[in-house]
Amino acid sequence: MPRTPLTAALLNEQRAALGLPPYTGGDDAADLRRAAFETVAAAGDAGPGAARPVVRGAVRHLLDGLAERAPGRSVEVRVPPHAAVQCIEGPHHKRGTPPNVVEMDAATWIALATGRLAWADAVTDGRVRASGARADLSPYLPLE
Repeated sequence: MPRTPLTAALLNEQRAALGLPPYTGGDDAADLRRAAFETVAAAGDAGPGAARPVVRGAVRHLLDGLAERAPGRSVEVRVPPHAAVQCIEGPHHKRGTPPNVVEMDAATWIALATGRLAWADAVTDGRVRASGARADLSPYLPLE
């Protein structure tokens, strides 16, 4: 199934449903992702479910922030089906499944990245699956 792209029109539809002012920025992917994150963050736990492209944009924005804060290729952070990123300095893999993998759903990633959920709690509750010696993201969180 093809992915619906994140557009200003879709973003504004979501923002209107939340009572937020319209997005007036450009069509640059990074700008749209930041606005998607701001939209999802404004919705919080009480807001209606965000459209999949808006959630994907928010996830990608936050993963890009993690990759900037912790550049490298030793850990792969996955938020299926939205996005994945490699980060953290150290030995990196070239093919196959990497030795250090962190995987979670979008709601967990957004909560961790914004400080609404602690890393240790997410791991203990089973909301994060982390394997490998470098798979602890707690030194890099929260991002926002």
